[in-house]
Amino acid sequence: MTYKIPDSTRIGHIHLKVADIERALSFYHELLGFEITQRYGDQAVFISAGGYHHHIGLNTWYSKNGPPAPKHSSGLFHTAILYSERKELAAILKRLLDAGYPLTGASDHGVSEALYLDDPDGNGVELYWDKPREEWPVDQHGNLMMTTESLDLEELLSIIQSME
Repeated sequence: MTYKIPDSTRIGHIHLKVADIERALSFYHELLGFEITQRYGDQAVFISAGGYHHHIGLNTWYSKNGPPAPKHSSGLFHTAILYSERKELAAILKRLLDAGYPLTGASDHGVSEALYLDDPDGNGVELYWDKPREEWPVDQHGNLMMTTESLDLEELLSIIQSME
């Protein structure tokens, strides 16, 4: 019999090797807004959203002043950060644009809308929100039919503009 992981299982956190803690914090803490929950000297920092002990660990234990990992090799493709509402995704998009931080992509996947960028160490980051489950595209048999379409950034930003 094939083992099935329990439905209640969740990904707890991710721990990233970075070259420079302060440079990584300028991205994750200052730009994206994660809170610092604990520092381990100048070698590691734990950060979170909403007071959790940590969603992301950043460390230089094996990577201090090192180069980014090669793009065309095995390893992490991206860290996905899930926002609970579309307006939160719109707000972080505006923040990134105001800061001049480059996006590497933006997609509507049918089930979600996502912004893609790289952190200062070249690690991929996806910022996204899930559409309501009843809106997810399925075929006639109920199988999920995810897509990759262009995300209309102007329309997404209009959420913020309508709130001002």
